[in-house]
Order: sequence, then C-alpha cells, then structure tokens
Amino acid sequence: MTQRHRAIEGLALVATLTSVFGEIHPLCDQFVQNSNDAMTKGMHGDHLVYRTDGSLAEEDPQRHGKDGRTCTASAYGRKSVSRHVASYTAVQLASTLAVTRTLGYRVPAAALLTGAAINAVTHGIIDRRDPLIWIAEKVGKGGYIEHATVVRKAGTDYPEPVQDLSGPGTALMELDQAAHRAIGVAAALVTTWITLRKGGRR
Repeated sequence: MTQRHRAIEGLALVATLTSVFGEIHPLCDQFVQNSNDAMTKGMHGDHLVYRTDGSLAEEDPQRHGKDGRTCTASAYGRKSVSRHVASYTAVQLASTLAVTRTLGYRVPAAALLTGAAINAVTHGIIDRRDPLIWIAEKVGKGGYIEHATVVRKAGTDYPEPVQDLSGPGTALMELDQAAHRAIGVAAALVTTWITLRKGGRR
C-alpha cells in the first residue's frame, strides 16, 4: 500500500468512527440509559440512600429486608454510572462492528477495545458531574452553568418544582455532550492509528 492510499484509508476510518461514536452517543444517553441511572449517576455524599432506588433513607426509615439495605449516596452514584457506562459501551461496540463489517472492514480487536476504553472511562468520569464542573469552572464556564438552568415541574419524583443544574436543557448538559463528542474524535483517532499499525483486514 502506498503512503497516499494509507492516508486515505486512515482518513476514511477516522471519519467513520467519529461518526459512529458521535451519532450513537445520544441514543445511548437518551434511549438505552435507565431513567433512574440518568437521575442518580451524579449523586455524591456520605448520607445514606436505599440500594433499590437511591431514595433518602431518612425520609422512609420503615423499610426492612432487601428493601431496607442502604449505602452512601456516592456509592449509589458510582453504581448507577457503572451501569450506564456498561450499556453505552456495549451499544457503541456493537454499532462500530456493524458499520465496519457491513462496509467490509475489520478493525483489530486491540484497536477496537482501546477506543472503547477511552470512551468508557472518560464517559464515567464526566457523568459523575463533579469532575466536569471542576473543569468547566477552570476554563471560566462557572457563570454559564449557574445561569443556564431549568425548572422541573412537580411530579411523581418531585412534589414541588425544582431547579435542575445538570439535566436536559442546562448548560452542564451541553458541556457534557461537547466533552463526550470531542473525546470521541480522540478515541476514533487512536483506534485508527492502532488499526493502521496492525493492518485492518478487508
């Protein structure tokens, strides 16, 4: 293969992977992700919550047996984000394989898993919220986060309207999506680089 053909192959693969990573991401966040995980993956604190649903133990102290088991809010948040990252990674890997195999191209397992690991680890860190807020404040986006919030109407989850700092429609959500997509480009580039070194099979 000439250097020019190798460059074209690399550009085509990185574009394909960037597209798959970026376009599958909203599907994983909005359709695949468990609703409870979406609401609780950013939980932090030493206060106790119930393991079954993440609700505050002090607000319903009468639970017993399996329903009465508790953990800290931070532990529950880590469990929620782990479930989300697992489903996200599975769908992303399946989608990447489906697209590349359909087009007659085999990405080596090492390259595929490295790209998935980059996306998975960073996804988990960003979705825990505190690291994302810290980075955002360091680059001067603290005011943006505080300004662009939304009010969620009362319902089954909240008896009164509440101000939401991180869900859909907020600045933090936009920063979250921007960070994931940028990292997806980096993951696609690393995956492509490893593939070209190992030689993707047609």
